[in-house]
Amino acid sequence: MIDTISDFHTYIFGNKDADMVLLQMVDDHDMDLIDREIAHIRELCPGKDFCLQAVKVNYWNHDLSPWPAPAVFGKKDFAGKAEETLHIIIDEIIPCIIREDKMPKQKLIIGGYSLAGLFALWLAYQTDCFDGIAAASPSIWYPDFTDYMSENTFRAQTVYLSLGDKEERTRNPVMARVGGAIRQGQIILKDAGVDCILEWNKGNHFKDPDLRTARAFAWVMSRLYTT
Repeated sequence: MIDTISDFHTYIFGNKDADMVLLQMVDDHDMDLIDREIAHIRELCPGKDFCLQAVKVNYWNHDLSPWPAPAVFGKKDFAGKAEETLHIIIDEIIPCIIREDKMPKQKLIIGGYSLAGLFALWLAYQTDCFDGIAAASPSIWYPDFTDYMSENTFRAQTVYLSLGDKEERTRNPVMARVGGAIRQGQIILKDAGVDCILEWNKGNHFKDPDLRTARAFAWVMSRLYTT
């Protein structure tokens, strides 16, 4: 069992002096696809300058889960240590990103895929540091998460949600809730006056994660560039 927060390593891509900063929690698979994801973002946002800072997470279910929950695959339970990760982001990572000479022009977006997408959504209920949230195929099936959304205040300007059209067609009863949960989540956000979109992609959860994440960031970037 892991008792302490894992060490995080940040990898910087693009122009580190850009006004648009993308923060993404990643695992090994995400890092294998990161160059393709960045290429997709550039194709979707031609001429738009940005810096992507990828934060490597070693213990996914431990560091990104908002509260403890049983495992849905295998034996790795969700430890619910997202709050510890939040402190690392707020106290150590963001101070290295935010530049007072660029405020308020500088925009900060956090996003990710799967549980990292859920973490990004959860983070927007904890802090107003982020202008936008890019949640691609987020694990919004997570127990009690939509209840949490309805009971708390979302603090970012805009949010992108997406899901594969086959993701809710699974034999796992917990994960099968994802379709209904993301529809409900969008309604909750819109009712709260949040600028929000829900986009449906072809395929299951494992199809084109790099492209889906790029679309998430690109949409939020386009909304923030107009503000």
